[in-house]
Amino acid sequence: MTSGVAPHTVVTSPHAVRVTAPAPLAPAPLDLGDPAGTRDGIRVTTRCLERDGVPWIPVMGEYHFSRDLPERWERELRKMRAGGIDVVATYLVWILHEEVEGELRWDGARDVRRFVETAHRVGLRVILRIGPWVHGETRNGGLPDWLQALPIAHRTDDPDYLAHVHRWIDAISDQTRDLFHGPERPDAPVIGVQVENELYDQPGHLATLRRMCEDAGMRASLWTATGWGGAQLPAGAVLPVYAGYSDGFWEEADVEWPAFGIMHFTFNEERDDLTVGADLRDEAAQVGDDAALGAGDPWPYATCELGGGMTVAYHRRPHVDPEDVAALALTKLGSGSSWQGYYLYHGGTHVIGERSTTQESHATAYPNDVPVLDYDFYAPLGAQGQQRPHFHALRRQHLFLRQYGAVLAPLPATIREQRPGGPRWSVRHDGARGFLFLNNHQPAVEALPGLVDVFVEVQGDDATVTVPTAPVAIPADATAIWPLRRPFGSIPAMTATAQPITEITVDGRTVVLLAAADGIDVELQLEGVAAEDIVGGTAIRDGDILIVRPDREPGHGCVVSVGDTDLVILTAAQGDTVWRGDVGGRDAILLWDGEGWFDESGFRAVPRPAAGEVLALPALAAEATGSVGPFTAHAVPAGPAGHAVAIGSAPAPVIAPVRTDERSGRRSAPTDDDFAALAPVSLAIDDAWFDGVDQLILELEWTGDALRLYAGERLVADQFWSGRRLELDLVPHREAIREGGLSLRAFAWITGWTVHVDRRIRPALARPVLELRSAVARPVVTAALP
Repeated sequence: MTSGVAPHTVVTSPHAVRVTAPAPLAPAPLDLGDPAGTRDGIRVTTRCLERDGVPWIPVMGEYHFSRDLPERWERELRKMRAGGIDVVATYLVWILHEEVEGELRWDGARDVRRFVETAHRVGLRVILRIGPWVHGETRNGGLPDWLQALPIAHRTDDPDYLAHVHRWIDAISDQTRDLFHGPERPDAPVIGVQVENELYDQPGHLATLRRMCEDAGMRASLWTATGWGGAQLPAGAVLPVYAGYSDGFWEEADVEWPAFGIMHFTFNEERDDLTVGADLRDEAAQVGDDAALGAGDPWPYATCELGGGMTVAYHRRPHVDPEDVAALALTKLGSGSSWQGYYLYHGGTHVIGERSTTQESHATAYPNDVPVLDYDFYAPLGAQGQQRPHFHALRRQHLFLRQYGAVLAPLPATIREQRPGGPRWSVRHDGARGFLFLNNHQPAVEALPGLVDVFVEVQGDDATVTVPTAPVAIPADATAIWPLRRPFGSIPAMTATAQPITEITVDGRTVVLLAAADGIDVELQLEGVAAEDIVGGTAIRDGDILIVRPDREPGHGCVVSVGDTDLVILTAAQGDTVWRGDVGGRDAILLWDGEGWFDESGFRAVPRPAAGEVLALPALAAEATGSVGPFTAHAVPAGPAGHAVAIGSAPAPVIAPVRTDERSGRRSAPTDDDFAALAPVSLAIDDAWFDGVDQLILELEWTGDALRLYAGERLVADQFWSGRRLELDLVPHREAIREGGLSLRAFAWITGWTVHVDRRIRPALARPVLELRSAVARPVVTAALP
């Protein structure tokens, strides 16, 4: 049972709980946080973090600065901020900074100071994950080859190892000096440091690393360490942070959906997933004691690696769907998470160093071969900055947290036993009011059916609420956060079968945006409201509650007004089109079904080939073209159409040589020599396509096994096929393409290999399959809406 939660009893209904007021927040037994009186100070309590005395749920996204081009950093960080991220986490990968011993480099894409200052400028706080061992699917876990080769006890307090670590930490401190938040610098961006990663049995070493950092001048408000795998952590010195993935490339090739997956789509109090990183743990480090699972810890439930997607290995290539990512994140919130951290939130590219490639591989004693370059992760923001469907679905959740997170953060989770075949739900509640979380989604390989006759009864300290008032069917894949007796604008208390997104006050009226769930009728239960105050809905009195149903189907014009409060009820799809940010010096809500972000010029939309429109509240300075509900419509001009790329003659379907790693028994990827033996296939790129565009994204639809893309003779992209198209911004490679052309080499897929591809999309043919179906160069330009 979560610490500080009063025991509850389950009443007779299968969908009911009794909730009472939780114990007051108290300081967590951790040596963390800022001194009292620090402006914008951070405090760690038993159930949540506080910032400047206000409960706070950080929304953190991982973006590796050294795995992207520095000229992209500001644009991509602004996209993250527009997606609702308020903290960016980033690895410092030692091998990229000191590939050659004694030659520490902080230039170009290694410039951590420039990255942190850029994040600060766009309004993000920063967590530095400094290692020294970081994993991140990196060669030696990020340790330089020269260090890995030394006859010392790595990742321990061995003095010979610490001597090298001391130089690394001192160098980081020099680069980040004056960037740490604290009493002397309350506006500085760096609020925390994670030491090491996936270290399970060296608590003393973790404490040593923190002490070394502080001695070097890195005084952070927060110190974290990964707690998964039953990790032993130094008492009081770090906040454990946890992971949750919907699938894992580290599993064996014959696994369709890992057994651990279900825990991340079921509301529960377990914080630890023992399988994450298990492929790299020694047998002695395996832990199975339920006491290590994190339930009952007297500190906040914090995550740093909620799967924003999943990377691939040669032997196993998960196909995570956007709905999986969004449902997992919502389920963690409903399970009590008070820190939503995503890995990866922004994809990246493995770096090719001066002496070696830097990805983990069988050649460097890892059980997995991962691509040389591809680390896109199918993240919400792809490696080329693509905004994927889960970027938008997560933004809806993040806007909810930005608006209502201070209310939600201290609320403990009350979780009914999840009965097989029954609804999955939880309540975060203070005994008087709260939120109900529903999830009826898990990955398609083990999809959940629809449910019938579902309702939830929550018995609080002074009232009982049943939502909805009559049982309903819950469709397959439905997810929701429903308010329970929450105030909105001038409405004293509302329970609803619609998910709050955000609210804004314009010209004396409070406008609340909510999203309906597909297949579930919207019902509003209002308390302290008179029927004559309702406009746009049909009201029925039931005792002290007014039950209101909107007069229109959900959509932009579905508005129920209650006094000076307007409830705008969008469809589920429209809920993912909501943006919020500063436009022309004013806080604004926008509805835009496309890509975009905010900058000094306002909202920067990425137009589609056909003209579109943005709905705004309040109206923008740009000319209006109409209105709907409380929104003003503004035109977005058409953008350029994509260019069809001519593909050279069809390649022969060659099968890669079969090799097996002796240590892991897993299939090994084809080598450089294997690819060199293939005939190249040309891709015709017109140099004029680059003119006047911000990006030129190649989108290659193909089916096969493994593919590499070359600009001239230089490798610029690769992919192990998993049903995803290959995407690459060609702009950074324009000169190489102009001089040497663009070409690819690829191997064919054949059924029967000990290689996993999702059964929904893997070919069933007995013959080798290599299809290059289409290639499009998609220009990306932007239109500023002031």
